[in-house]
Amino acid sequence: MNVHEFQGKSLLKAYNVDIQEGFVAENPDQAVMAAEQLKEKYGSDFFVVKAQIHAGGRGKGGGVKLAKSIGDVRRLAGEIIGMQLVTPQTSAEGKKVNRVLIAQDVYYKGESDPKEFYISILLNRNSGRNIVMYSPEGGMSIEEVAEKTPDRIFTEEIDPAIGLQDFQKRNIAFNLGLSGTAFKNMQKFLEGICETYLSSDAQLLEINPVLKTSDNRILAVDCKLVIDDNALYRQPEIAAMRDISEEDPVEVEAVKYNLNFVKLDGNVGCMVNGAGLAMATMDIIKLSGGSPANFLDVGGGANAKTVEAGFRIILKDPAVKAILINIFGGIVRCDRVANGVVEAYKSIGEIKVPVIVRLQGTNAEEAKKIIDNSGLAVYSAISFSDAAALVTRVLN
Repeated sequence: MNVHEFQGKSLLKAYNVDIQEGFVAENPDQAVMAAEQLKEKYGSDFFVVKAQIHAGGRGKGGGVKLAKSIGDVRRLAGEIIGMQLVTPQTSAEGKKVNRVLIAQDVYYKGESDPKEFYISILLNRNSGRNIVMYSPEGGMSIEEVAEKTPDRIFTEEIDPAIGLQDFQKRNIAFNLGLSGTAFKNMQKFLEGICETYLSSDAQLLEINPVLKTSDNRILAVDCKLVIDDNALYRQPEIAAMRDISEEDPVEVEAVKYNLNFVKLDGNVGCMVNGAGLAMATMDIIKLSGGSPANFLDVGGGANAKTVEAGFRIILKDPAVKAILINIFGGIVRCDRVANGVVEAYKSIGEIKVPVIVRLQGTNAEEAKKIIDNSGLAVYSAISFSDAAALVTRVLN
Protein backbone atom coordinates (compact mmCIF):
# COMPACT_ATOMS: atom_id res chain seq x y z
CA MET A 1 0.00 0.00 0.00
CA ASN A 2 1.30 3.43 -0.96
CA VAL A 3 0.85 6.48 1.22
CA HIS A 4 1.06 10.13 0.22
CA GLU A 5 4.12 12.24 0.88
CA PHE A 6 2.43 14.20 3.68
CA GLN A 7 1.39 10.94 5.38
CA GLY A 8 4.86 9.45 5.07
CA LYS A 9 6.39 12.59 6.54
CA SER A 10 4.01 12.43 9.51
CA LEU A 11 5.29 8.92 10.25
CA LEU A 12 8.90 10.08 9.94
CA LYS A 13 8.23 12.96 12.32
CA ALA A 14 6.79 10.53 14.88
CA TYR A 15 10.25 8.92 15.01
CA ASN A 16 12.05 12.24 15.47
CA VAL A 17 13.14 12.64 11.85
CA ASP A 18 13.48 16.27 10.78
CA ILE A 19 11.18 16.97 7.83
CA GLN A 20 10.22 19.81 5.54
CA GLU A 21 7.12 21.01 7.38
CA GLY A 22 3.86 21.61 5.60
CA PHE A 23 0.07 21.35 5.57
CA VAL A 24 -2.19 19.54 3.12
CA ALA A 25 -4.92 21.47 1.28
CA GLU A 26 -7.84 20.40 -0.92
CA ASN A 27 -8.69 23.84 -2.34
CA PRO A 28 -6.99 27.24 -2.83
CA ASP A 29 -8.52 28.72 0.35
CA GLN A 30 -7.05 25.94 2.47
CA ALA A 31 -3.74 26.39 0.65
CA VAL A 32 -3.64 30.08 1.60
CA MET A 33 -4.42 29.25 5.24
CA ALA A 34 -1.57 26.69 5.22
CA ALA A 35 0.85 29.23 3.76
CA GLU A 36 -0.14 31.83 6.36
CA GLN A 37 0.51 29.35 9.18
CA LEU A 38 3.92 28.50 7.73
CA LYS A 39 4.80 32.18 7.34
CA GLU A 40 3.79 32.92 10.93
CA LYS A 41 5.90 30.01 12.21
CA TYR A 42 8.96 30.23 9.95
CA GLY A 43 8.89 33.78 8.58
CA SER A 44 9.49 32.96 4.93
CA ASP A 45 7.51 34.40 2.03
CA PHE A 46 8.42 31.44 -0.20
CA PHE A 47 6.48 28.17 -0.25
CA VAL A 48 6.47 24.93 -2.24
CA VAL A 49 3.18 23.69 -3.71
CA LYS A 50 3.40 19.91 -4.23
CA ALA A 51 0.78 17.69 -5.87
CA GLN A 52 -0.10 14.65 -3.74
CA ILE A 53 -0.42 11.59 -5.96
CA HIS A 54 1.01 8.07 -5.76
CA ALA A 55 3.70 8.58 -8.40
CA GLY A 56 7.22 9.93 -8.62
CA GLY A 57 8.56 12.52 -11.01
CA ARG A 58 5.87 15.05 -10.06
CA GLY A 59 8.16 18.00 -10.71
CA LYS A 60 8.78 16.88 -14.29
CA GLY A 61 5.04 16.93 -14.93
CA GLY A 62 4.44 20.36 -13.41
CA GLY A 63 3.18 19.07 -10.08
CA VAL A 64 5.76 20.84 -7.89
CA LYS A 65 5.97 24.63 -8.02
CA LEU A 66 7.72 27.36 -6.01
CA ALA A 67 5.39 30.09 -4.75
CA LYS A 68 7.05 33.44 -3.96
CA SER A 69 4.03 34.96 -2.24
CA ILE A 70 0.70 34.09 -0.65
CA GLY A 71 -0.95 35.13 -3.90
CA ASP A 72 1.23 32.69 -5.80
CA VAL A 73 0.12 29.93 -3.43
CA ARG A 74 -3.53 30.57 -4.25
CA ARG A 75 -2.89 30.68 -8.00
CA LEU A 76 -0.66 27.61 -8.15
CA ALA A 77 -2.91 25.56 -5.87
CA GLY A 78 -5.84 26.40 -8.15
CA GLU A 79 -3.83 25.27 -11.18
CA ILE A 80 -2.57 22.00 -9.68
CA ILE A 81 -5.67 20.80 -7.80
CA GLY A 82 -7.91 19.04 -10.28
CA MET A 83 -5.29 18.67 -13.01
CA GLN A 84 -4.46 15.34 -14.66
CA LEU A 85 -0.80 15.06 -13.72
CA VAL A 86 1.30 13.00 -16.10
CA THR A 87 4.72 11.90 -14.85
CA PRO A 88 7.26 9.27 -15.94
CA GLN A 89 5.59 6.91 -13.42
CA THR A 90 1.95 7.35 -14.49
CA SER A 91 0.01 6.18 -17.52
CA ALA A 92 -0.50 8.50 -20.48
CA GLU A 93 -3.78 9.57 -18.87
CA GLY A 94 -2.00 10.64 -15.70
CA LYS A 95 -3.60 10.94 -12.27
CA LYS A 96 -6.06 13.49 -11.01
CA VAL A 97 -4.67 15.70 -8.24
CA ASN A 98 -7.14 15.97 -5.36
CA ARG A 99 -4.89 17.73 -2.85
CA VAL A 100 -1.61 19.58 -2.54
CA LEU A 101 0.99 19.89 0.18
CA ILE A 102 1.96 23.46 1.01
CA ALA A 103 5.50 23.09 2.34
CA GLN A 104 8.00 25.48 3.87
CA ASP A 105 10.89 26.73 1.78
CA VAL A 106 13.95 25.00 3.25
CA TYR A 107 16.41 26.30 0.66
CA TYR A 108 17.60 29.36 2.55
CA LYS A 109 18.11 32.69 0.84
CA GLY A 110 21.71 33.20 -0.20
CA GLU A 111 22.43 29.47 -0.09
CA SER A 112 24.09 28.94 -3.46
CA ASP A 113 24.95 25.26 -3.22
CA PRO A 114 22.58 23.20 -1.04
CA LYS A 115 23.64 19.60 -0.65
CA GLU A 116 21.05 17.00 -1.64
CA PHE A 117 21.33 13.26 -1.06
CA TYR A 118 19.38 10.13 -1.96
CA ILE A 119 18.61 7.63 0.84
CA SER A 120 16.32 4.61 0.77
CA ILE A 121 15.72 1.46 2.80
CA LEU A 122 14.46 -1.67 1.08
CA LEU A 123 14.74 -5.45 1.09
CA ASN A 124 17.61 -7.09 -0.77
CA ARG A 125 15.86 -10.27 -1.90
CA ASN A 126 19.14 -11.97 -2.74
CA SER A 127 20.41 -11.80 0.85
CA GLY A 128 17.02 -11.67 2.59
CA ARG A 129 18.16 -8.58 4.51
CA ASN A 130 17.21 -4.93 4.46
CA ILE A 131 19.73 -2.51 3.04
CA VAL A 132 20.29 1.23 3.13
CA MET A 133 20.92 2.44 -0.42
CA TYR A 134 22.28 5.96 -0.67
CA SER A 135 24.02 8.40 -2.95
CA PRO A 136 25.46 11.92 -2.78
CA GLU A 137 23.63 12.55 -6.07
CA GLY A 138 20.24 13.44 -4.61
CA GLY A 139 17.39 15.26 -6.31
CA MET A 140 17.53 13.16 -9.47
CA SER A 141 16.33 9.71 -10.54
CA ILE A 142 18.32 6.96 -8.86
CA GLU A 143 17.99 4.93 -12.08
CA GLU A 144 19.73 7.74 -13.92
CA VAL A 145 22.49 7.84 -11.32
CA ALA A 146 22.92 4.06 -11.57
CA GLU A 147 23.22 4.29 -15.34
CA LYS A 148 25.61 7.24 -15.59
CA THR A 149 27.63 7.09 -12.35
CA PRO A 150 27.16 3.68 -10.67
CA ASP A 151 30.19 4.36 -8.46
CA ARG A 152 28.11 7.05 -6.72
CA ILE A 153 25.65 4.52 -5.28
CA PHE A 154 26.51 2.90 -1.94
CA THR A 155 24.80 0.30 0.25
CA GLU A 156 24.90 -0.86 3.84
CA GLU A 157 23.32 -4.18 4.78
CA ILE A 158 21.28 -4.28 7.99
CA ASP A 159 21.70 -7.32 10.23
CA PRO A 160 18.14 -8.14 11.39
CA ALA A 161 19.39 -9.26 14.80
CA ILE A 162 21.22 -6.05 15.71
CA GLY A 163 20.00 -3.39 13.28
CA LEU A 164 22.01 -0.66 11.60
CA GLN A 165 25.19 -0.22 13.64
CA ASP A 166 26.88 3.03 14.65
CA PHE A 167 29.92 2.37 12.48
CA GLN A 168 27.60 1.91 9.48
CA LYS A 169 25.88 5.23 10.18
CA ARG A 170 29.29 6.90 10.35
CA ASN A 171 30.29 5.19 7.11
CA ILE A 172 27.17 6.52 5.37
CA ALA A 173 27.74 10.06 6.64
CA PHE A 174 31.40 9.88 5.52
CA ASN A 175 30.50 8.64 2.01
CA LEU A 176 28.04 11.51 1.71
CA GLY A 177 30.89 13.94 2.38
CA LEU A 178 29.60 15.25 5.70
CA SER A 179 31.55 16.49 8.70
CA GLY A 180 31.03 18.22 12.03
CA THR A 181 27.46 18.88 13.15
CA ALA A 182 25.98 17.62 9.87
CA PHE A 183 27.90 14.35 10.31
CA LYS A 184 26.27 13.83 13.73
CA ASN A 185 22.82 14.91 12.55
CA MET A 186 22.96 12.43 9.68
CA GLN A 187 23.49 9.57 12.14
CA LYS A 188 20.43 10.66 14.10
CA PHE A 189 18.49 10.95 10.84
CA LEU A 190 19.45 7.40 9.83
CA GLU A 191 18.38 6.01 13.18
CA GLY A 192 14.97 7.65 12.81
CA ILE A 193 14.28 6.46 9.28
CA CYS A 194 15.30 2.89 10.18
CA GLU A 195 12.85 2.92 13.08
CA THR A 196 10.13 4.27 10.79
CA TYR A 197 10.78 1.61 8.16
CA LEU A 198 10.73 -1.32 10.60
CA SER A 199 7.89 -0.11 12.80
CA SER A 200 5.57 0.57 9.87
CA ASP A 201 6.22 -2.82 8.17
CA ALA A 202 7.40 -0.99 5.07
CA GLN A 203 8.64 -2.55 1.85
CA LEU A 204 10.29 0.68 0.73
CA LEU A 205 11.20 3.99 2.31
CA GLU A 206 12.72 6.40 -0.18
CA ILE A 207 13.70 9.99 0.54
CA ASN A 208 14.86 12.01 -2.43
CA PRO A 209 16.15 14.49 -1.71
CA VAL A 210 17.55 14.44 1.79
CA LEU A 211 18.78 18.00 2.33
CA LYS A 212 21.70 19.35 4.32
CA THR A 213 20.88 22.97 5.02
CA SER A 214 23.45 25.73 5.43
CA ASP A 215 23.02 25.48 9.21
CA ASN A 216 23.78 21.72 9.07
CA ARG A 217 20.27 20.37 9.59
CA ILE A 218 19.40 17.10 7.82
CA LEU A 219 15.84 17.18 6.43
CA ALA A 220 13.52 14.82 4.57
CA VAL A 221 12.26 17.03 1.75
CA ASP A 222 10.27 14.21 0.14
CA CYS A 223 9.06 10.78 1.25
CA LYS A 224 7.92 7.70 -0.63
CA LEU A 225 6.66 4.97 1.68
CA VAL A 226 5.27 1.61 0.56
CA ILE A 227 3.70 -0.62 3.22
CA ASP A 228 3.51 -4.43 3.04
CA ASP A 229 -0.19 -5.23 2.48
CA ASN A 230 0.19 -8.47 4.42
CA ALA A 231 1.07 -6.52 7.57
CA LEU A 232 -1.80 -4.03 7.47
CA TYR A 233 -3.81 -6.09 9.95
CA ARG A 234 -1.36 -4.96 12.65
CA GLN A 235 -1.06 -1.39 11.32
CA PRO A 236 -4.62 -0.06 11.66
CA GLU A 237 -3.54 3.59 11.81
CA ILE A 238 -1.55 3.25 8.59
CA ALA A 239 -4.29 1.18 6.94
CA ALA A 240 -6.63 4.12 7.60
CA MET A 241 -4.34 6.28 5.42
CA ARG A 242 -5.22 4.27 2.31
CA ASP A 243 -6.45 6.47 -0.54
CA ILE A 244 -8.45 4.24 -2.86
CA SER A 245 -8.97 7.14 -5.28
CA GLU A 246 -5.31 6.67 -6.21
CA GLU A 247 -5.76 2.97 -6.99
CA ASP A 248 -7.15 1.16 -10.00
CA PRO A 249 -10.92 0.88 -9.24
CA VAL A 250 -11.04 -2.62 -10.75
CA GLU A 251 -8.26 -3.82 -8.44
CA VAL A 252 -10.07 -2.20 -5.50
CA GLU A 253 -13.23 -4.14 -6.39
CA ALA A 254 -11.23 -7.38 -6.67
CA VAL A 255 -9.95 -6.95 -3.12
CA LYS A 256 -13.54 -6.86 -1.84
CA TYR A 257 -13.99 -10.43 -3.08
CA ASN A 258 -10.54 -11.62 -1.95
CA LEU A 259 -9.42 -11.96 -5.56
CA ASN A 260 -5.78 -11.47 -6.47
CA PHE A 261 -6.06 -9.31 -9.59
CA VAL A 262 -3.50 -7.38 -11.65
CA LYS A 263 -4.48 -5.56 -14.84
CA LEU A 264 -2.33 -6.26 -17.91
CA ASP A 265 -2.43 -5.02 -21.50
CA GLY A 266 -3.52 -8.15 -23.41
CA ASN A 267 -6.70 -9.49 -25.05
CA VAL A 268 -7.39 -12.79 -23.21
CA GLY A 269 -8.92 -12.61 -19.74
CA CYS A 270 -7.69 -15.24 -17.26
CA MET A 271 -9.43 -16.79 -14.26
CA VAL A 272 -7.25 -19.34 -12.49
CA ASN A 273 -6.76 -20.80 -9.02
CA GLY A 274 -3.21 -20.65 -7.74
CA ALA A 275 -0.42 -18.23 -8.61
CA GLY A 276 1.78 -20.86 -10.27
CA LEU A 277 -1.02 -22.13 -12.49
CA ALA A 278 -1.94 -18.53 -13.31
CA MET A 279 1.61 -17.83 -14.51
CA ALA A 280 1.61 -21.03 -16.59
CA THR A 281 -1.77 -20.08 -18.05
CA MET A 282 -0.48 -16.67 -19.11
CA ASP A 283 2.48 -18.40 -20.76
CA ILE A 284 0.23 -20.76 -22.72
CA ILE A 285 -1.93 -17.83 -23.86
CA LYS A 286 1.17 -16.05 -25.12
CA LEU A 287 2.44 -19.16 -26.90
CA SER A 288 -0.94 -19.64 -28.57
CA GLY A 289 -0.84 -16.19 -30.15
CA GLY A 290 -2.83 -14.25 -27.57
CA SER A 291 -1.76 -11.92 -24.81
CA PRO A 292 -3.00 -12.11 -21.19
CA ALA A 293 -5.27 -9.24 -20.18
CA ASN A 294 -4.91 -9.86 -16.47
CA PHE A 295 -3.63 -12.00 -13.64
CA LEU A 296 -6.63 -13.28 -11.66
CA ASP A 297 -6.24 -15.87 -8.93
CA VAL A 298 -9.56 -16.86 -7.35
CA GLY A 299 -7.76 -18.81 -4.61
CA GLY A 300 -8.80 -22.01 -2.90
CA GLY A 301 -12.17 -20.81 -1.65
CA ALA A 302 -13.76 -20.04 -5.00
CA ASN A 303 -17.55 -20.22 -5.12
CA ALA A 304 -20.33 -18.95 -7.37
CA LYS A 305 -20.05 -15.45 -5.93
CA THR A 306 -16.30 -15.10 -6.44
CA VAL A 307 -16.47 -16.59 -9.94
CA GLU A 308 -19.22 -14.14 -10.86
CA ALA A 309 -17.16 -11.28 -9.44
CA GLY A 310 -14.18 -12.48 -11.46
CA PHE A 311 -16.28 -12.49 -14.64
CA ARG A 312 -17.57 -8.99 -13.99
CA ILE A 313 -14.06 -7.66 -13.36
CA ILE A 314 -12.61 -9.26 -16.50
CA LEU A 315 -15.48 -8.02 -18.67
CA LYS A 316 -14.88 -4.41 -17.61
CA ASP A 317 -11.82 -4.46 -19.84
CA PRO A 318 -12.95 -3.60 -23.40
CA ALA A 319 -9.72 -5.09 -24.78
CA VAL A 320 -10.75 -8.63 -23.73
CA LYS A 321 -11.63 -10.77 -26.76
CA ALA A 322 -11.82 -14.14 -24.96
CA ILE A 323 -11.79 -15.58 -21.44
CA LEU A 324 -9.87 -18.66 -20.34
CA ILE A 325 -10.94 -20.31 -17.07
CA ASN A 326 -8.30 -22.79 -15.95
CA ILE A 327 -9.01 -24.53 -12.65
CA PHE A 328 -7.21 -27.38 -10.98
CA GLY A 329 -9.52 -28.95 -8.40
CA GLY A 330 -7.39 -29.48 -5.36
CA ILE A 331 -8.67 -27.37 -2.51
CA VAL A 332 -11.51 -25.97 -4.59
CA ARG A 333 -13.89 -28.48 -6.24
CA CYS A 334 -14.35 -28.23 -9.99
CA ASP A 335 -18.12 -28.65 -9.77
CA ARG A 336 -18.30 -25.62 -7.50
CA VAL A 337 -16.46 -23.52 -10.11
CA ALA A 338 -18.69 -24.91 -12.88
CA ASN A 339 -21.78 -23.89 -10.93
CA GLY A 340 -20.20 -20.48 -10.47
CA VAL A 341 -19.75 -20.13 -14.22
CA VAL A 342 -23.39 -21.06 -14.86
CA GLU A 343 -24.68 -18.72 -12.17
CA ALA A 344 -22.46 -15.92 -13.49
CA TYR A 345 -23.98 -16.33 -16.95
CA LYS A 346 -27.50 -16.16 -15.49
CA SER A 347 -26.70 -13.12 -13.38
CA ILE A 348 -24.65 -11.13 -15.85
CA GLY A 349 -26.69 -11.96 -18.92
CA GLU A 350 -25.21 -12.36 -22.36
CA ILE A 351 -21.43 -12.61 -22.38
CA LYS A 352 -20.35 -11.54 -25.84
CA VAL A 353 -16.81 -12.94 -25.79
CA PRO A 354 -15.99 -16.66 -26.13
CA VAL A 355 -15.28 -18.47 -22.86
CA ILE A 356 -12.95 -21.46 -22.64
CA VAL A 357 -13.22 -23.62 -19.53
CA ARG A 358 -10.62 -26.19 -18.47
CA LEU A 359 -11.43 -28.01 -15.23
CA GLN A 360 -9.19 -30.77 -13.89
CA GLY A 361 -9.00 -32.48 -10.51
CA THR A 362 -11.61 -33.05 -7.83
CA ASN A 363 -15.08 -33.60 -9.34
CA ALA A 364 -13.84 -32.67 -12.84
CA GLU A 365 -16.27 -35.09 -14.53
CA GLU A 366 -19.23 -33.67 -12.62
CA ALA A 367 -18.07 -30.18 -13.55
CA LYS A 368 -17.90 -31.05 -17.26
CA LYS A 369 -21.46 -32.40 -17.12
CA ILE A 370 -22.67 -29.18 -15.48
CA ILE A 371 -21.06 -27.08 -18.22
CA ASP A 372 -22.18 -29.36 -21.07
CA ASN A 373 -25.78 -29.51 -19.81
CA SER A 374 -26.04 -25.79 -19.15
CA GLY A 375 -26.73 -24.87 -22.77
CA LEU A 376 -24.16 -22.10 -22.55
CA ALA A 377 -21.84 -21.15 -25.40
CA VAL A 378 -18.77 -22.33 -23.55
CA TYR A 379 -15.79 -24.15 -25.03
CA SER A 380 -14.68 -27.08 -22.89
CA ALA A 381 -11.02 -28.17 -22.75
CA ILE A 382 -9.40 -31.16 -21.07
CA SER A 383 -5.66 -30.54 -21.43
CA PHE A 384 -3.44 -27.48 -21.56
CA SER A 385 -2.85 -28.11 -25.26
CA ASP A 386 -6.62 -28.24 -25.85
CA ALA A 387 -7.00 -24.90 -24.09
CA ALA A 388 -4.17 -23.38 -26.14
CA ALA A 389 -5.71 -24.61 -29.39
CA LEU A 390 -9.08 -23.13 -28.44
CA VAL A 391 -7.49 -19.78 -27.57
CA THR A 392 -5.91 -19.73 -31.03
CA ARG A 393 -9.22 -20.72 -32.64
CA VAL A 394 -11.40 -18.10 -30.99
CA LEU A 395 -8.94 -15.28 -31.60
CA ASN A 396 -8.59 -16.01 -35.34
